Amino acid sequence: MLPLSLTIILCVFLSVWAVILMSQDMTGKAYLTTPCRMLLYVLITPHLPVIGYALIRQWNAATAQGNVLGYRILIILTLTLLFCFHFYTVMRLHIVPFCQNESGSKRIGAMYGGLILLRLSIAGMVLQLICFLVLYRIRIAPEGFAHLTQAVQFWLIFDCIYTVVFLFLFLLNGCIRILCFCRRLGIVKRILICCNLWIPIVNLVLLHMLSRAAKDEYAIALMRYQSASARQLSQDCKTVYPLIMVHGIGFRDLKYFNYWGRIPLYLKKSGATVYYGHQKAWGSIEENAAAIARTIDLALSETGATKVNIIAHSKGGLDSRYLISHLGYADKVASLTTMSTPHRGSELINFLNKLPDSVYRFIAHQIDRSFSTLGDDAPDCYHSSKQLAPAYCEEFNRQTPDMPGILYQSYASVMRGMFSDSLLSVPYLLMHLLSHQPNDGLVTKQSAMWGNFLGTFESSSHRGVSHGDMIDLKREDLKGFDIIEAYQTIVAHLKEQGY
Repeated sequence: MLPLSLTIILCVFLSVWAVILMSQDMTGKAYLTTPCRMLLYVLITPHLPVIGYALIRQWNAATAQGNVLGYRILIILTLTLLFCFHFYTVMRLHIVPFCQNESGSKRIGAMYGGLILLRLSIAGMVLQLICFLVLYRIRIAPEGFAHLTQAVQFWLIFDCIYTVVFLFLFLLNGCIRILCFCRRLGIVKRILICCNLWIPIVNLVLLHMLSRAAKDEYAIALMRYQSASARQLSQDCKTVYPLIMVHGIGFRDLKYFNYWGRIPLYLKKSGATVYYGHQKAWGSIEENAAAIARTIDLALSETGATKVNIIAHSKGGLDSRYLISHLGYADKVASLTTMSTPHRGSELINFLNKLPDSVYRFIAHQIDRSFSTLGDDAPDCYHSSKQLAPAYCEEFNRQTPDMPGILYQSYASVMRGMFSDSLLSVPYLLMHLLSHQPNDGLVTKQSAMWGNFLGTFESSSHRGVSHGDMIDLKREDLKGFDIIEAYQTIVAHLKEQGY
Protein backbone atom coordinates (compact mmCIF):
# COMPACT_ATOMS: atom_id res chain seq x y z
CA MET A 1 0.00 0.00 0.00
CA LEU A 2 1.17 3.51 -0.81
CA PRO A 3 1.39 6.13 1.94
CA LEU A 4 -1.40 8.70 2.00
CA SER A 5 0.83 11.60 0.96
CA LEU A 6 2.33 9.67 -1.96
CA THR A 7 -1.13 8.60 -3.16
CA ILE A 8 -2.33 12.20 -3.15
CA ILE A 9 0.75 13.35 -5.11
CA LEU A 10 0.26 10.53 -7.65
CA CYS A 11 -3.45 11.34 -8.10
CA VAL A 12 -2.79 15.06 -8.55
CA PHE A 13 0.06 14.44 -11.05
CA LEU A 14 -1.94 11.96 -13.15
CA SER A 15 -5.07 14.14 -13.13
CA VAL A 16 -3.23 17.31 -14.14
CA TRP A 17 -1.22 15.42 -16.77
CA ALA A 18 -4.34 13.86 -18.32
CA VAL A 19 -6.30 17.12 -18.34
CA ILE A 20 -3.44 19.11 -19.92
CA LEU A 21 -2.77 16.56 -22.68
CA MET A 22 -6.45 16.09 -23.57
CA SER A 23 -7.33 19.79 -23.51
CA GLN A 24 -4.30 20.86 -25.56
CA ASP A 25 -4.82 18.06 -28.07
CA MET A 26 -8.53 18.85 -28.48
CA THR A 27 -7.84 22.57 -29.00
CA GLY A 28 -4.88 21.93 -31.31
CA LYS A 29 -2.42 23.88 -29.17
CA ALA A 30 -0.11 20.90 -28.71
CA TYR A 31 -0.82 17.46 -30.14
CA LEU A 32 -0.14 14.14 -28.46
CA THR A 33 2.38 13.24 -31.14
CA THR A 34 4.93 15.94 -30.32
CA PRO A 35 8.18 14.17 -29.31
CA CYS A 36 8.20 14.92 -25.55
CA ARG A 37 4.52 14.14 -25.07
CA MET A 38 4.85 11.01 -27.17
CA LEU A 39 7.68 9.61 -25.02
CA LEU A 40 5.88 10.36 -21.76
CA TYR A 41 2.66 8.94 -23.19
CA VAL A 42 4.13 5.56 -24.19
CA LEU A 43 5.97 5.39 -20.86
CA ILE A 44 2.91 5.87 -18.63
CA THR A 45 -0.26 5.03 -20.57
CA PRO A 46 0.28 1.24 -20.99
CA HIS A 47 0.33 0.97 -17.18
CA LEU A 48 -2.89 2.90 -16.53
CA PRO A 49 -4.97 -0.29 -15.87
CA VAL A 50 -2.52 -1.37 -13.16
CA ILE A 51 -2.38 2.17 -11.77
CA GLY A 52 -6.18 2.15 -11.68
CA TYR A 53 -6.15 -1.17 -9.81
CA ALA A 54 -3.69 0.27 -7.26
CA LEU A 55 -5.92 3.31 -6.73
CA ILE A 56 -8.96 1.06 -6.22
CA ARG A 57 -7.01 -0.79 -3.51
CA GLN A 58 -6.21 2.56 -1.95
CA TRP A 59 -9.95 3.36 -2.04
CA ASN A 60 -10.78 0.10 -0.26
CA ALA A 61 -8.11 0.76 2.36
CA ALA A 62 -9.32 4.31 2.90
CA THR A 63 -12.89 3.09 3.32
CA ALA A 64 -11.83 0.41 5.84
CA GLN A 65 -9.82 2.91 7.85
CA GLY A 66 -12.54 5.57 7.75
CA ASN A 67 -10.32 8.13 6.04
CA VAL A 68 -11.61 11.52 5.06
CA LEU A 69 -14.18 11.85 2.29
CA GLY A 70 -11.97 14.20 0.25
CA TYR A 71 -9.31 11.51 -0.13
CA ARG A 72 -11.83 9.07 -1.62
CA ILE A 73 -13.29 11.74 -3.89
CA LEU A 74 -9.79 12.47 -5.20
CA ILE A 75 -9.32 8.78 -6.06
CA ILE A 76 -12.71 8.62 -7.83
CA LEU A 77 -11.95 11.78 -9.79
CA THR A 78 -8.51 10.48 -10.79
CA LEU A 79 -9.92 7.12 -11.90
CA THR A 80 -12.59 8.87 -14.00
CA LEU A 81 -10.08 11.18 -15.64
CA LEU A 82 -7.68 8.30 -16.36
CA PHE A 83 -10.44 6.24 -17.98
CA CYS A 84 -11.54 9.17 -20.17
CA PHE A 85 -7.94 10.00 -21.04
CA HIS A 86 -7.08 6.42 -21.92
CA PHE A 87 -10.16 5.94 -24.10
CA TYR A 88 -9.80 9.30 -25.86
CA THR A 89 -6.10 9.01 -26.64
CA VAL A 90 -6.24 5.42 -27.86
CA MET A 91 -9.17 6.18 -30.20
CA ARG A 92 -7.63 9.45 -31.31
CA LEU A 93 -4.23 7.96 -32.13
CA HIS A 94 -5.61 4.93 -33.92
CA ILE A 95 -8.06 6.96 -36.03
CA VAL A 96 -6.33 10.33 -36.56
CA PRO A 97 -2.67 10.00 -35.56
CA PHE A 98 -1.60 12.94 -37.76
CA CYS A 99 -3.42 16.28 -37.44
CA GLN A 100 -0.90 18.64 -39.05
CA ASN A 101 -1.17 17.37 -42.63
CA GLU A 102 0.18 20.07 -44.94
CA SER A 103 0.55 17.87 -48.01
CA GLY A 104 -2.94 18.58 -49.35
CA SER A 105 -3.72 14.86 -49.61
CA LYS A 106 -5.76 12.71 -47.24
CA ARG A 107 -3.91 9.63 -48.50
CA ILE A 108 -0.56 11.16 -47.60
CA GLY A 109 -1.90 12.20 -44.20
CA ALA A 110 -3.14 8.68 -43.49
CA MET A 111 0.21 7.23 -44.58
CA TYR A 112 2.25 9.65 -42.47
CA GLY A 113 -0.02 8.86 -39.54
CA GLY A 114 1.18 5.28 -39.97
CA LEU A 115 4.77 6.49 -39.69
CA ILE A 116 3.90 8.29 -36.42
CA LEU A 117 2.30 5.14 -35.00
CA LEU A 118 5.32 3.11 -36.07
CA ARG A 119 7.67 5.48 -34.26
CA LEU A 120 5.33 5.62 -31.26
CA SER A 121 5.27 1.84 -30.88
CA ILE A 122 9.03 1.36 -31.34
CA ALA A 123 9.86 4.17 -28.89
CA GLY A 124 7.40 2.67 -26.41
CA MET A 125 8.88 -0.82 -26.71
CA VAL A 126 12.41 0.48 -26.11
CA LEU A 127 11.34 2.55 -23.07
CA GLN A 128 9.26 -0.25 -21.58
CA LEU A 129 12.10 -2.72 -22.01
CA ILE A 130 14.52 -0.39 -20.23
CA CYS A 131 12.04 0.19 -17.40
CA PHE A 132 11.36 -3.54 -17.00
CA LEU A 133 15.10 -4.35 -16.85
CA VAL A 134 15.64 -1.65 -14.22
CA LEU A 135 12.63 -2.83 -12.19
CA TYR A 136 13.70 -6.46 -12.44
CA ARG A 137 17.23 -5.73 -11.29
CA ILE A 138 16.18 -3.51 -8.35
CA ARG A 139 12.96 -5.12 -7.08
CA ILE A 140 12.71 -8.66 -8.43
CA ALA A 141 16.14 -10.12 -9.16
CA PRO A 142 17.51 -9.91 -5.57
CA GLU A 143 14.71 -12.04 -4.10
CA GLY A 144 13.04 -13.57 -7.15
CA PHE A 145 9.30 -13.84 -7.84
CA ALA A 146 8.67 -16.07 -4.82
CA HIS A 147 8.42 -13.20 -2.35
CA LEU A 148 5.63 -11.58 -4.40
CA THR A 149 2.02 -12.40 -3.56
CA GLN A 150 -0.12 -14.16 -6.14
CA ALA A 151 -2.14 -10.99 -6.72
CA VAL A 152 1.03 -8.99 -7.40
CA GLN A 153 2.38 -11.70 -9.71
CA PHE A 154 -0.93 -11.75 -11.58
CA TRP A 155 -1.00 -7.98 -12.06
CA LEU A 156 2.66 -7.93 -13.04
CA ILE A 157 2.02 -10.51 -15.77
CA PHE A 158 -1.17 -8.71 -16.80
CA ASP A 159 0.74 -5.43 -17.01
CA CYS A 160 3.39 -6.97 -19.26
CA ILE A 161 0.81 -8.56 -21.56
CA TYR A 162 -1.30 -5.41 -21.75
CA THR A 163 1.74 -3.25 -22.53
CA VAL A 164 2.84 -5.56 -25.34
CA VAL A 165 -0.67 -5.66 -26.86
CA PHE A 166 -1.09 -1.89 -26.43
CA LEU A 167 2.11 -1.10 -28.33
CA PHE A 168 1.71 -3.93 -30.85
CA LEU A 169 -1.66 -2.57 -32.00
CA PHE A 170 -0.02 0.78 -32.73
CA LEU A 171 2.70 -1.05 -34.66
CA LEU A 172 0.14 -3.07 -36.62
CA ASN A 173 -1.97 0.00 -37.45
CA GLY A 174 1.14 1.88 -38.57
CA CYS A 175 2.33 -0.95 -40.84
CA ILE A 176 -1.13 -1.38 -42.41
CA ARG A 177 -1.42 2.34 -43.11
CA ILE A 178 1.97 2.54 -44.83
CA LEU A 179 1.44 -0.68 -46.80
CA CYS A 180 -1.97 0.51 -48.01
CA PHE A 181 -1.22 4.16 -48.76
CA CYS A 182 2.49 4.46 -49.61
CA ARG A 183 3.02 4.49 -53.36
CA ARG A 184 6.80 4.21 -53.11
CA LEU A 185 6.33 0.56 -52.14
CA GLY A 186 5.75 -1.61 -55.17
CA ILE A 187 3.73 -4.81 -55.19
CA VAL A 188 6.85 -6.98 -54.80
CA LYS A 189 8.06 -5.03 -51.74
CA ARG A 190 4.61 -5.22 -50.17
CA ILE A 191 4.53 -8.98 -50.56
CA LEU A 192 8.05 -9.41 -49.16
CA ILE A 193 7.25 -7.22 -46.15
CA CYS A 194 3.99 -9.02 -45.39
CA CYS A 195 5.65 -12.42 -45.63
CA ASN A 196 8.75 -11.63 -43.58
CA LEU A 197 7.61 -9.07 -41.02
CA TRP A 198 7.33 -11.78 -38.34
CA ILE A 199 11.02 -12.81 -38.58
CA PRO A 200 13.19 -11.36 -35.78
CA ILE A 201 15.97 -8.96 -36.84
CA VAL A 202 14.64 -9.06 -40.42
CA ASN A 203 11.52 -7.23 -39.27
CA LEU A 204 13.68 -4.38 -37.96
CA VAL A 205 15.11 -3.90 -41.43
CA LEU A 206 11.63 -4.06 -42.96
CA LEU A 207 10.23 -1.57 -40.44
CA HIS A 208 13.08 0.78 -41.32
CA MET A 209 12.19 0.33 -45.00
CA LEU A 210 8.56 1.20 -44.28
CA SER A 211 9.54 4.25 -42.23
CA ARG A 212 11.95 5.51 -44.88
CA ALA A 213 9.45 5.09 -47.70
CA ALA A 214 6.70 6.93 -45.80
CA LYS A 215 9.05 9.72 -44.72
CA ASP A 216 10.39 10.27 -48.25
CA GLU A 217 6.93 10.23 -49.83
CA TYR A 218 5.59 12.73 -47.32
CA ALA A 219 8.58 15.05 -47.90
CA ILE A 220 8.05 14.91 -51.67
CA ALA A 221 4.29 15.45 -51.34
CA LEU A 222 4.82 18.41 -49.01
CA MET A 223 7.34 20.02 -51.34
CA ARG A 224 5.10 19.37 -54.34
CA TYR A 225 2.04 20.82 -52.60
CA GLN A 226 3.92 23.95 -51.59
CA SER A 227 5.25 24.32 -55.12
CA ALA A 228 1.77 23.77 -56.59
CA SER A 229 0.28 26.33 -54.19
CA ALA A 230 2.87 28.87 -55.29
CA ARG A 231 2.22 28.09 -58.96
CA GLN A 232 -1.53 28.29 -58.40
CA LEU A 233 -1.18 31.78 -56.98
CA SER A 234 1.10 32.86 -59.80
CA GLN A 235 -0.77 30.84 -62.48
CA ASP A 236 2.59 29.74 -63.95
CA CYS A 237 0.94 27.19 -66.27
CA LYS A 238 -1.85 29.45 -67.54
CA THR A 239 -0.71 29.42 -71.16
CA VAL A 240 -2.16 31.63 -73.89
CA TYR A 241 -3.29 28.54 -75.79
CA PRO A 242 -4.96 25.44 -74.25
CA LEU A 243 -3.03 22.18 -73.90
CA ILE A 244 -3.89 19.05 -75.86
CA MET A 245 -2.34 15.99 -74.21
CA VAL A 246 -2.00 13.16 -76.72
CA HIS A 247 -1.46 9.58 -75.50
CA GLY A 248 0.62 6.84 -77.07
CA ILE A 249 -0.10 3.43 -78.54
CA GLY A 250 -1.98 0.76 -76.60
CA PHE A 251 -3.85 3.15 -74.32
CA ARG A 252 -6.97 5.29 -74.33
CA ASP A 253 -8.08 8.41 -72.50
CA LEU A 254 -10.22 6.76 -69.83
CA LYS A 255 -12.32 8.69 -67.35
CA TYR A 256 -11.29 6.84 -64.20
CA PHE A 257 -7.69 5.94 -65.08
CA ASN A 258 -5.82 8.88 -66.50
CA TYR A 259 -3.10 7.95 -68.97
CA TRP A 260 -1.06 10.91 -67.71
CA GLY A 261 -1.29 9.98 -64.03
CA ARG A 262 -1.25 12.92 -61.65
CA ILE A 263 0.21 15.35 -64.19
CA PRO A 264 -2.98 16.96 -65.59
CA LEU A 265 -4.39 17.61 -62.11
CA TYR A 266 -1.33 19.58 -61.07
CA LEU A 267 -1.22 21.44 -64.37
CA LYS A 268 -4.84 22.48 -63.91
CA LYS A 269 -4.11 23.62 -60.36
CA SER A 270 -1.36 25.81 -61.79
CA GLY A 271 -3.75 27.46 -64.25
CA ALA A 272 -3.52 25.26 -67.35
CA THR A 273 -6.51 24.41 -69.55
CA VAL A 274 -6.18 20.74 -70.48
CA TYR A 275 -7.83 18.62 -73.17
CA TYR A 276 -7.06 15.04 -74.24
CA GLY A 277 -6.44 13.65 -77.72
CA HIS A 278 -9.08 10.89 -77.47
CA GLN A 279 -7.57 8.95 -80.36
CA LYS A 280 -7.72 5.16 -80.61
CA ALA A 281 -5.44 2.84 -78.66
CA TRP A 282 -4.53 0.85 -81.77
CA GLY A 283 -5.45 3.29 -84.50
CA SER A 284 -3.24 4.18 -87.45
CA ILE A 285 -1.40 7.48 -87.55
CA GLU A 286 -3.93 8.79 -90.07
CA GLU A 287 -6.99 7.74 -88.02
CA ASN A 288 -5.60 9.12 -84.80
CA ALA A 289 -4.61 12.41 -86.40
CA ALA A 290 -8.23 12.89 -87.48
CA ALA A 291 -9.41 12.22 -83.92
CA ILE A 292 -6.97 14.78 -82.51
CA ALA A 293 -8.22 17.28 -85.09
CA ARG A 294 -11.75 16.93 -83.69
CA THR A 295 -10.43 17.53 -80.17
CA ILE A 296 -8.60 20.67 -81.32
CA ASP A 297 -11.75 22.02 -82.97
CA LEU A 298 -13.66 21.44 -79.72
CA ALA A 299 -10.97 23.12 -77.61
CA LEU A 300 -10.84 26.18 -79.87
CA SER A 301 -14.61 26.57 -79.89
CA GLU A 302 -14.91 26.24 -76.11
CA THR A 303 -11.99 28.47 -75.15
CA GLY A 304 -12.11 31.01 -77.96
CA ALA A 305 -8.37 30.54 -78.54
CA THR A 306 -6.87 30.63 -82.02
CA LYS A 307 -4.28 27.89 -81.48
CA VAL A 308 -3.34 25.02 -79.15
CA ASN A 309 -0.18 23.61 -77.56
CA ILE A 310 0.22 19.87 -78.03
CA ILE A 311 2.12 17.66 -75.59
CA ALA A 312 2.38 14.16 -77.05
CA HIS A 313 3.84 10.95 -75.68
CA SER A 314 5.26 8.05 -77.67
CA LYS A 315 3.35 7.38 -80.93
CA GLY A 316 1.12 10.35 -80.12
CA GLY A 317 3.97 12.55 -81.35
CA LEU A 318 3.79 10.96 -84.81
CA ASP A 319 -0.01 11.30 -84.84
CA SER A 320 0.38 14.99 -84.01
CA ARG A 321 3.06 15.65 -86.65
CA TYR A 322 0.83 14.06 -89.30
CA LEU A 323 -2.07 16.23 -88.13
CA ILE A 324 0.00 19.41 -88.50
CA SER A 325 1.63 18.63 -91.84
CA HIS A 326 -1.11 16.73 -93.70
CA LEU A 327 -4.49 17.76 -92.31
CA GLY A 328 -4.07 21.51 -92.61
CA TYR A 329 -3.82 22.25 -88.88
CA ALA A 330 -0.51 24.11 -89.00
CA ASP A 331 -2.30 27.42 -88.40
CA LYS A 332 -4.11 25.97 -85.36
CA VAL A 333 -1.08 24.57 -83.52
CA ALA A 334 1.35 26.88 -81.73
CA SER A 335 3.75 24.25 -80.39
CA LEU A 336 4.36 20.51 -80.34
CA THR A 337 6.28 18.97 -77.43
CA THR A 338 7.02 15.28 -77.87
CA MET A 339 7.91 13.01 -74.96
CA SER A 340 9.82 9.80 -75.81
CA THR A 341 8.33 9.72 -79.30
CA PRO A 342 9.97 7.20 -81.68
CA HIS A 343 10.57 9.73 -84.48
CA ARG A 344 13.07 7.34 -86.05
CA GLY A 345 11.16 4.22 -85.08
CA SER A 346 11.77 1.54 -82.50
CA GLU A 347 14.24 -1.31 -82.92
CA LEU A 348 11.79 -3.48 -81.01
CA ILE A 349 9.48 -3.53 -84.06
CA ASN A 350 12.35 -4.73 -86.26
CA PHE A 351 12.80 -7.62 -83.83
CA LEU A 352 9.07 -8.42 -83.89
CA ASN A 353 9.07 -8.24 -87.69
CA LYS A 354 11.39 -11.25 -87.72
CA LEU A 355 8.49 -13.35 -86.49
CA PRO A 356 6.50 -15.20 -89.15
CA ASP A 357 3.79 -12.88 -90.45
CA SER A 358 1.07 -15.36 -89.45
CA VAL A 359 2.34 -15.38 -85.85
CA TYR A 360 2.54 -11.57 -85.79
CA ARG A 361 -1.02 -11.31 -87.12
CA PHE A 362 -2.29 -13.87 -84.60
CA ILE A 363 -0.79 -11.95 -81.68
CA ALA A 364 -2.15 -8.67 -83.06
CA HIS A 365 -5.60 -10.24 -83.50
CA GLN A 366 -5.67 -11.38 -79.87
CA ILE A 367 -4.79 -7.85 -78.74
CA ASP A 368 -7.52 -6.44 -80.99
CA ARG A 369 -10.08 -8.82 -79.48
CA SER A 370 -9.11 -7.79 -75.96
CA PHE A 371 -9.40 -4.09 -76.69
CA SER A 372 -12.67 -4.56 -78.56
CA THR A 373 -14.07 -6.22 -75.44
CA LEU A 374 -12.94 -3.18 -73.43
CA GLY A 375 -14.83 -0.88 -75.80
CA ASP A 376 -12.15 0.23 -78.26
CA ASP A 377 -13.52 1.02 -81.71
CA ALA A 378 -12.03 -1.16 -84.48
CA PRO A 379 -8.50 -1.64 -83.05
CA ASP A 380 -5.79 -2.45 -85.60
CA CYS A 381 -2.73 -3.57 -83.68
CA TYR A 382 -1.01 -5.09 -86.71
CA HIS A 383 -0.84 -1.98 -88.90
CA SER A 384 -0.53 0.62 -86.14
CA SER A 385 2.47 -1.19 -84.61
CA LYS A 386 4.09 -1.67 -88.02
CA GLN A 387 4.07 2.13 -88.37
CA LEU A 388 6.69 2.31 -85.61
CA ALA A 389 9.31 0.39 -87.62
CA PRO A 390 12.47 2.44 -88.35
CA ALA A 391 12.07 2.01 -92.11
CA TYR A 392 8.47 3.26 -91.99
CA CYS A 393 9.42 6.23 -89.79
CA GLU A 394 12.25 7.16 -92.15
CA GLU A 395 9.78 7.46 -95.01
CA PHE A 396 7.27 9.17 -92.69
CA ASN A 397 9.84 11.82 -91.77
CA ARG A 398 10.62 12.45 -95.43
CA GLN A 399 6.94 13.00 -96.26
CA THR A 400 6.10 14.89 -93.06
CA PRO A 401 8.36 17.92 -92.77
CA ASP A 402 8.12 20.39 -89.90
CA MET A 403 5.88 23.33 -90.71
CA PRO A 404 7.19 26.88 -90.32
CA GLY A 405 5.87 29.03 -87.48
CA ILE A 406 5.42 26.08 -85.10
CA LEU A 407 7.66 25.36 -82.11
CA TYR A 408 8.87 21.74 -82.29
CA GLN A 409 10.61 20.52 -79.14
CA SER A 410 11.30 17.12 -77.61
CA TYR A 411 12.40 15.22 -74.52
CA ALA A 412 13.75 11.73 -73.96
CA SER A 413 14.32 9.47 -70.96
CA VAL A 414 16.59 6.52 -70.20
CA MET A 415 16.53 3.52 -67.89
CA ARG A 416 19.71 2.67 -65.98
CA GLY A 417 19.28 -1.08 -66.36
CA MET A 418 16.79 -3.85 -67.11
CA PHE A 419 15.61 -3.91 -63.49
CA SER A 420 14.83 -0.19 -63.43
CA ASP A 421 11.21 -0.89 -64.37
CA SER A 422 9.78 -4.38 -63.95
CA LEU A 423 7.16 -3.78 -66.65
CA LEU A 424 9.79 -2.98 -69.28
CA SER A 425 12.66 -5.26 -68.23
CA VAL A 426 12.49 -7.55 -71.26
CA PRO A 427 11.85 -4.79 -73.85
CA TYR A 428 14.73 -2.78 -72.39
CA LEU A 429 17.11 -5.73 -72.67
CA LEU A 430 16.06 -6.39 -76.26
CA MET A 431 16.41 -2.71 -77.16
CA HIS A 432 19.85 -2.61 -75.54
CA LEU A 433 21.05 -5.69 -77.42
CA LEU A 434 19.60 -4.53 -80.73
CA SER A 435 20.55 -0.85 -80.74
CA HIS A 436 23.37 -0.59 -78.15
CA GLN A 437 21.98 2.85 -77.27
CA PRO A 438 20.50 4.34 -74.11
CA ASN A 439 16.75 3.73 -74.11
CA ASP A 440 13.66 3.97 -71.90
CA GLY A 441 12.48 0.43 -72.55
CA LEU A 442 10.75 1.14 -75.87
CA VAL A 443 12.44 4.14 -77.49
CA THR A 444 16.10 5.09 -77.78
CA LYS A 445 17.31 8.54 -76.84
CA GLN A 446 18.44 9.16 -80.43
CA SER A 447 15.01 8.27 -81.82
CA ALA A 448 13.24 10.61 -79.38
CA MET A 449 15.25 13.67 -80.43
CA TRP A 450 13.30 15.98 -82.72
CA GLY A 451 13.24 19.72 -83.36
CA ASN A 452 14.65 21.59 -80.38
CA PHE A 453 15.83 18.77 -78.13
CA LEU A 454 15.60 20.03 -74.54
CA GLY A 455 17.12 17.15 -72.62
CA THR A 456 16.87 13.68 -71.16
CA PHE A 457 14.90 12.88 -68.02
CA GLU A 458 17.06 10.96 -65.55
CA SER A 459 16.82 10.21 -61.83
CA SER A 460 19.68 10.26 -59.35
CA SER A 461 19.21 6.60 -58.46
CA HIS A 462 19.73 3.32 -60.31
CA ARG A 463 16.03 3.44 -61.21
CA GLY A 464 16.30 5.75 -64.18
CA VAL A 465 13.18 7.06 -65.96
CA SER A 466 11.31 4.58 -68.13
CA HIS A 467 8.87 5.03 -70.99
CA GLY A 468 5.99 4.63 -68.53
CA ASP A 469 7.56 6.96 -65.97
CA MET A 470 7.41 9.74 -68.56
CA ILE A 471 3.63 9.83 -68.11
CA ASP A 472 3.50 8.98 -64.38
CA LEU A 473 2.00 5.60 -65.31
CA LYS A 474 2.64 3.99 -61.90
CA ARG A 475 1.95 7.19 -59.91
CA GLU A 476 5.35 6.53 -58.32
CA ASP A 477 7.70 9.20 -56.97
CA LEU A 478 11.26 8.62 -58.17
CA LYS A 479 14.35 9.49 -56.17
CA GLY A 480 16.02 12.58 -57.55
CA PHE A 481 13.40 13.29 -60.21
CA ASP A 482 9.89 14.76 -60.02
CA ILE A 483 7.92 14.07 -63.21
CA ILE A 484 5.09 16.38 -62.15
CA GLU A 485 7.48 19.26 -61.55
CA ALA A 486 9.09 18.51 -64.92
CA TYR A 487 5.78 18.93 -66.78
CA GLN A 488 4.93 22.05 -64.81
CA THR A 489 8.30 23.49 -65.85
CA ILE A 490 7.65 22.58 -69.51
CA VAL A 491 4.27 24.29 -69.53
CA ALA A 492 5.54 27.29 -67.56
CA HIS A 493 8.30 27.69 -70.16
CA LEU A 494 5.69 27.65 -72.94
CA LYS A 495 3.89 30.46 -71.13
CA GLU A 496 7.12 32.46 -70.81
CA GLN A 497 7.63 32.16 -74.58
CA GLY A 498 4.17 33.54 -75.25
CA TYR A 499 2.46 30.28 -76.11
